Amino acid sequence: MKQREGRPGQKKTSGPSGESRRDDRAGRPPKPVAQPAVTREAAVPAAVVRPLMIRSGERPTERVPVILESLGAGDFHLIDSGNGEKLEQYGPYRIIRPEAQALWRPSLAPQVWEKVDAAFTGDTDEEGAGRWRFPKEALGETWPLNLLGVDFLGRFTSFRHVGVFPEQIVHWSWMKEQVEKAGRPLKVLNLFGYTGVASLVAAAAGAEVTHVDASKKAIGWARENQALGRMEKLPIRWICEDAMKFILREERRGSQYDIILTDPPKFGRGPNGEVWHLFEHLPLMLDVCREILSPKAVGLVLTAYSIRASFYSIHELMRETMRGAGGVVESGELVIREAGTDGKTPGRALSTSLFSRWVPK
Repeated sequence: MKQREGRPGQKKTSGPSGESRRDDRAGRPPKPVAQPAVTREAAVPAAVVRPLMIRSGERPTERVPVILESLGAGDFHLIDSGNGEKLEQYGPYRIIRPEAQALWRPSLAPQVWEKVDAAFTGDTDEEGAGRWRFPKEALGETWPLNLLGVDFLGRFTSFRHVGVFPEQIVHWSWMKEQVEKAGRPLKVLNLFGYTGVASLVAAAAGAEVTHVDASKKAIGWARENQALGRMEKLPIRWICEDAMKFILREERRGSQYDIILTDPPKFGRGPNGEVWHLFEHLPLMLDVCREILSPKAVGLVLTAYSIRASFYSIHELMRETMRGAGGVVESGELVIREAGTDGKTPGRALSTSLFSRWVPK
C-alpha cells in the first residue's frame, strides 16, 4: 500500500499470487503464538490486519553500524554536493536536485554547477512537487540508462526523482551474487518495487521474481524498462496492489520466498484508499515477511528513507522479528560518495537512507 512520495507514480505495493506451499516446515520450531498488533484504527481496513506473532528464542547476532557505500555504478555517479543540493551524472545528463543533508559547501567551482542539463526547482521536501529547468535546451521526458547490465529509462518527474535510487546498487549487487551462486532458481519478492530495476537485475541473474507496487504508473514504467532491455521472457510477475494486502494473502496461501526486498515510504496510499504509516505498520509488515520466507531463505532487506529515526530503531525491530531464526542482522546507512567530474575521484560521503538486512549466516 505504500508509496514513497517522491517517486514518480510511487510505489504502492502489489504482490504476486502465491503457490501452495509444501510443508517444508517439518523440523522447524512450533509456529509462534499471536498477540494483538497496535494499529491506528482508521489507517488500514480491519480485514488487512492480523496479530503480531509472539516469538521465542535468541535474537540473531548483530553487526552494527554497517556503512554500505557506492562510488557510483553504470551510468550514474555523484559529482559534487553542497548548499542543500547535489550534482549528479545520469548517463549523458548532469542534473541538480535538492539534498537537505548536503550541509557543507560544494567542492567544485560554480562554473561546474552552472554547466548542467537539468535542475529541479520547487518544494525541497521529499514529498513536495516542483518542476524541471533545462538551462541548455529542452530535453525529452525519458532517456536510456544502464545499471548492473540492465537497461531502463530515466524520467524527469514532478517529484524530483528520475526513476532509480542508485544507492540501492549495493543491495542489488548482493542480491545478484546470491542468485547466481545459489545453484537453484531463487524466488525473489520485491515490495514497493517502483520502476523495476531491482526486479530486472534479479531475473536476469536467474531468479523468479514477483514485483509488487500499488502505482499503475510505476508498473507501466517497469514494463517499459523490461521491454527496453528485451527482457520480456524473464520470469517476472508484475502486480499492482497494496503491499500489505498482498503479503497477507501470500501468507494465507502458504507462499514462500528466498529473498524479500522491501522499500517502504514513510507514508503512502494504496489503490483502494489504504493508508500506510511507516512507524505504525512496519512491525506487522516485517512480521508477515518473516512468515513467507522459505526455510532456505537467503535474506530479508529493509530500507527506509526520509524518516526521523536512528538506524537502531529498524535494527532492533528486525532482530525481534527474526528472533529464533538464527543468522545475522546487519544495519546502518547507505551512502554515496562523491566521485568528481571524472567519476573516479573520491570525495565526501552523502547519506541516503537507513537499512537493515537479515541473512542466515
